[in-house]
Amino acid sequence: MQGHKELIEDAKRQTGLEDFGPDSFREGLEILVNSLEREARLNAVGERALTERIVLHLKQRLLVEDWYRRHPEIEDEQIIAPLFGVSLPRTGSSALSFLLASDPAIRYLRVWESSQPCPPPSTVTGPDPRRGVAVTSGDALLKGGKRTPSGIDGAMECQDLMALDFKSQIFQAFAQIPRYSDWLLDADHSSTYAYEKRVLKLLQWGAPARPWRLKAPTHMLYLDALTSAFPDARFVMTHRDPADVILSVATVYADIIGKFSDHIDMAYLGALNLRCWSEAMNRAIAFREKGNDHRFFDIHFRAMHKDPLGEVRALYAWLGEEVSQDFARAMADWWESNSSAERMTKPDPAHFGLDPAAVRQRFIPYLERMERWAPFDAAA
Repeated sequence: MQGHKELIEDAKRQTGLEDFGPDSFREGLEILVNSLEREARLNAVGERALTERIVLHLKQRLLVEDWYRRHPEIEDEQIIAPLFGVSLPRTGSSALSFLLASDPAIRYLRVWESSQPCPPPSTVTGPDPRRGVAVTSGDALLKGGKRTPSGIDGAMECQDLMALDFKSQIFQAFAQIPRYSDWLLDADHSSTYAYEKRVLKLLQWGAPARPWRLKAPTHMLYLDALTSAFPDARFVMTHRDPADVILSVATVYADIIGKFSDHIDMAYLGALNLRCWSEAMNRAIAFREKGNDHRFFDIHFRAMHKDPLGEVRALYAWLGEEVSQDFARAMADWWESNSSAERMTKPDPAHFGLDPAAVRQRFIPYLERMERWAPFDAAA
């Protein structure tokens, strides 16, 4: 793989642009590339896919800055009271984000614009050529999997926007990069969320303003930085047995990384996710308990499966918003179509060095609070 300086020069050469904006992305880029070179043991497919993805994010950052240079009025856009999904992964949060995306009155991050926010969608005449097109060879390889709900205009996590600052878990889902993962866990994400806000302004520019619905489990780790950029943000948190969560997310990581490396350390993937998500939940608990609990709406995994429209109606009542007939009809149609989708099968937890009882032990503070936040009785 090329070094980080060569990748930067590639992005400049391909765009004809020079200005990346603030230098905050450079530390993460350098650590990422070093970790990929020394630790990831990528195969030829993986080396190509990761190289393309890094250059993609660099090119998009150059293009974002170019659009701001030519249209400084974009900065005047307002991102008002966004709703962020902040949950452990594999808790039904993706299904919830697709349900919320059915509301014609809101704005969400569409899969095709998440990795290519430029050009701003309002500037494209006719069908957008980004729709349905895999932007890298890695995306093409992963397309159509059973990992999460999908669709040509499906709701996407914030990971690609965070990757513009090279502080994103998307990279550790693509490769085994311990040094980068260790650094990422405690990295200051203030610049990451400031840049995400910059891109959201670009995405909504030129179109009627609508409230944003956004989502990424990663946000639990960095809620203080997130609320520095989005001080009026509100949150929805979905809940599930953490033993099921960790096994499921480790299975997803193994499925993705197995496309890009011929050497997968299953025990490492189990330990990585146990460490990451137990720490994320501890930080989320601390954030909620220092005066922010009123900003959260909670939904249990089983309650979502029992009555998805009812849970969304309750969420909207909490937000002080109406569920329109068109929204309710679109949700019902999507839920029916998603119910027949094929799901991934999960292996024995021991495959990843996981013991369900030990996993739950790591999440005792969460399990105690989950009974209050999203009571099991109500979800039974």
